[in-house]
Amino acid sequence: MAELLTAAGVFVLLAAASLLSLKYSPRLASRHRSDETNNVVRLVANIFVVMTSLVFGLLINSSKNTYESIDSNVHAYATSLILLDRTLRDVGYVGRDARSHLSDYVTAAIIRPARSEDTARNDKTAENALRSLGAAIEAITPLTAPQTGILAEIRQQYFQIVEQRWKIIEQSEGVIPRPLITMLVAWLTVIFASFGYRAPHNMVVVSTLIISALLISASLYLVLDMDIPFTGIIQISDAPLQRVMQELQGS
Repeated sequence: MAELLTAAGVFVLLAAASLLSLKYSPRLASRHRSDETNNVVRLVANIFVVMTSLVFGLLINSSKNTYESIDSNVHAYATSLILLDRTLRDVGYVGRDARSHLSDYVTAAIIRPARSEDTARNDKTAENALRSLGAAIEAITPLTAPQTGILAEIRQQYFQIVEQRWKIIEQSEGVIPRPLITMLVAWLTVIFASFGYRAPHNMVVVSTLIISALLISASLYLVLDMDIPFTGIIQISDAPLQRVMQELQGS
């Protein structure tokens, strides 16, 4: 939601800067609309265009890396859950209760709006289910010597899952610094204001400025949305956890 509001604010700001410049630039004194002044304005705008292009490219690359990293971690996390289930099968009957809690946890994780994880810290549904799984594992009493060795492996796998889970949660908060976004928007505002300077006042120009502001703000929204890949329109797929659930139900 915050990303959408940011994009809407950027659109309003850019459109207002360009249209106000277009409206009031003809009212400036002639010395403020000379060719020399126009050249300086365009030169300064070109400097900001280059800087904006570089920063925007860095933001896209940062969001892409964040998305790919979390997607890879979710797949690894799903693999760890499947391996834990397979190991619990090896201990036989004494692992049935833990497997049931594992199924409950995967179900809770899929239902959460954040897809693979309950990244909303005020909702502990999936976290409580995972703790119940840990308690069920601790309650397993090995009946044979081989089961004792397998139980040690199960506990190690469980702690690895807990670690992976928190790693995904911490990564899902985004890495793009807000001051950098603010600076980028300020540069874009200067650029769009320069577009309206000495531009002809007609519907083609007005439509072009509005459409350009809309596309720039939409692009910024997509970058910010991809930086937080458990919300918005660009989300990490829950297919890995769905496959985990199929494995649990198929056994």
